[in-house]
Amino acid sequence: MNVTQRLSSLQRARFGYIVLLLVFSIFIIRAFYIQVIKHDKYIKSALITQLKEYEIPPERGVIAAMNGDEVVPIVLNEIKYTIFADPQHIEDVDATAVKLADILGGSSDDYKEKLQYETRYSILAKKQESETKDKILDLELKGIGAREAVQRTYPQGLLGSQLLGFVNDEGQGRYGVEEAIQKRLEGTPGQVKAITDARGIPLAANKENTLIPAKSGQKAVLTIDIGMQQQLEALVKKGVEASKAPTGGAIIMEVKTGKVKAIANFPTYDPAKFNEVDADNLGVFENRIVSSPLEVGSIMKPLTTAAALDQGVINRNSSYYDPYRYVIDNAVITNVSESGSAGVKTIDDILQLSLNTGATWLLMQMGGGEVNQQARERWHDYMTNHYMFGKKTGIEQGFEAAGNIPDPNEGYGLNIQYANTAFGQGMTATPLQMAAAYVSVFNGGTYYRPQLVEYYENQDGSREEVKPEIINSQTIKPEVGKIIAELMEYVFSSNHRVYGMPELREGYRIGSKTGTAQIANPEGGYYEDRDNGTFIGYIGGDTPEYVVLVRVDTPKVAGYAGSKAAGPIFVDIANMLIDNFGISPRTR
Repeated sequence: MNVTQRLSSLQRARFGYIVLLLVFSIFIIRAFYIQVIKHDKYIKSALITQLKEYEIPPERGVIAAMNGDEVVPIVLNEIKYTIFADPQHIEDVDATAVKLADILGGSSDDYKEKLQYETRYSILAKKQESETKDKILDLELKGIGAREAVQRTYPQGLLGSQLLGFVNDEGQGRYGVEEAIQKRLEGTPGQVKAITDARGIPLAANKENTLIPAKSGQKAVLTIDIGMQQQLEALVKKGVEASKAPTGGAIIMEVKTGKVKAIANFPTYDPAKFNEVDADNLGVFENRIVSSPLEVGSIMKPLTTAAALDQGVINRNSSYYDPYRYVIDNAVITNVSESGSAGVKTIDDILQLSLNTGATWLLMQMGGGEVNQQARERWHDYMTNHYMFGKKTGIEQGFEAAGNIPDPNEGYGLNIQYANTAFGQGMTATPLQMAAAYVSVFNGGTYYRPQLVEYYENQDGSREEVKPEIINSQTIKPEVGKIIAELMEYVFSSNHRVYGMPELREGYRIGSKTGTAQIANPEGGYYEDRDNGTFIGYIGGDTPEYVVLVRVDTPKVAGYAGSKAAGPIFVDIANMLIDNFGISPRTR
């Protein structure tokens, strides 16, 4: 090799060395740039990739009720599991779908479809037991996971299903108490921020993890008496079925406090299987005592009488000549044939014979002798501001309805419309509203907001009492309430045997009024062959202790719906209260 060749080889070696040194220097500089200069940026980027937020669902508040002096749970929580997939991590869709179907049941084709959704969270199955969840996770299928989901359980079975409501798959209370006090029951979710590995599994020991504990919802203890609720539901079922009616219900309220002690609806449903209710039968979820207003019929007449007495336009001994028919706005108001003929009538007769003309006469007295603007406005004031009709009561129930009271000065045929409202037609109210109004009459004039929650209990055991709330302290004068109680006692003693109702226990005060209301035809007027039956009354010893209202919708019975369908249920309820719930016999 000559000198020239040796020089050329040395130069090439040096050039290669320089190139290698340059490349190595570039790597060193790049590593320094990444690890030192851009350290924070890339750490944050890595954390964004690995940091995942996990919500810790709170425990929903338990619902309980009183069983005598004991607090008994009626809605509890049970841990179930939701099986889900992250379709982006599924490698073999067909094989995964087959394995899922073997454990979860169903068709592998259904799972195959869900495994290909364009989402990061595809729900495969809900409400799974722990054993099923373990079998799925033991397969170690990439992209398949499980998550806790709290499900409501009902140790008392179907008891109070409409007043309780249910919790849907999104954790939202629907209907009843569950919807009305959702914010108190739901609690506050907690949060885990977890560093995960490449498979998305949280690294629990990583110091970057932070934890915000979930806060449980409040426990709600209801005013409902479980024993009373159970017996009321049985009696309502028996009575509604006997009358061949599609639906019916009843409510029991405590006179001295306005607390609801029991509400029953029939037919009912299983709140643990709410999703199995047919789409055509969703009305079964409603608490119709609260959510379904109706033209209440003649159970309005004692309240019309109370308003007239309270205004001083009549007194306990008033009498009048009843013509048997009035013509108002070219419409005729008359009575049923059993009410007798024209003649002198008393306040007792108006209620005992259930005179539509008598209720109209009471309204006339509010107007100075005729149905006019003054009569309409005075009666409207009592209906809306004393008895609180046309307004939601605010009871702890979802889907409460306000009912409808016509305006006294707007519209056509106002005088005949208001004459009709005096005997419970041409207006609507819920059974709850009617019962609450009667509670205020019998307790001396205090209108309490109807109450379903006795108290709330926090996670630390402290209580938040729900005190009876007074809406109006002067519904009517106390002496008027006593007169109405006496009148209704006379009505019950005069009529219950005539109506063929069951015998009632002796030695107690019972007052009542029936109502048979025609059902409005959406095309105008009223159906000739459809009625709703209502029956309201009180039970007590020396004073009224409970108000009971019964409704039976379109019963198929001979005679009047109020007395023949709703009346027997009322008597059974009254006997039940006397036998089992400590009502003392009268002493005078």
